Amino acid sequence: MSRRNSLAPIDESAYYYDGNTVRVGDLIPEEEQQPEIQRRLSKKTRKNRAKALSVNRGYVVFLAVVSTVAVSMCVSYIQLKTEITSQSKKIAAKQTELADIRADNDALENSLYASVDLDEVYRIATQKLGMHYPDQEQIVQYSTDGSGYLRQYTDIPDADK
Repeated sequence: MSRRNSLAPIDESAYYYDGNTVRVGDLIPEEEQQPEIQRRLSKKTRKNRAKALSVNRGYVVFLAVVSTVAVSMCVSYIQLKTEITSQSKKIAAKQTELADIRADNDALENSLYASVDLDEVYRIATQKLGMHYPDQEQIVQYSTDGSGYLRQYTDIPDADK
């Protein structure tokens, strides 16, 4: 007896091909292997399904308009954000420039005050120009109404009169 005769007959429907391999499939009863018979649908049901699957022209226009508005708003937002960023950078640069100018101005003012010798000014005023401090009777005091300065519309009267 040969080996071939001792084996049970091979049922080829139990195997299926997957690429270059043959696999054993699940045994499916014959009644389930038959394709399902399509049921007849009513006209109304078919019409409702077709309507649900179709896209309305008005809906497409609405989506196009909404999409256009959304994209334009995003572009506007990005432009505004870019403009604000550039303005902030310009402001920061101007503030730095202002701080540098103030520092230079303060340095020049300090060097100007340092270059003036008040003793030399007093010597020139008293010796060369003949100036002197006023006496007590030469000082005339006026009261102001709180405005911080006095406007003179007429001559100051003499203290002797």
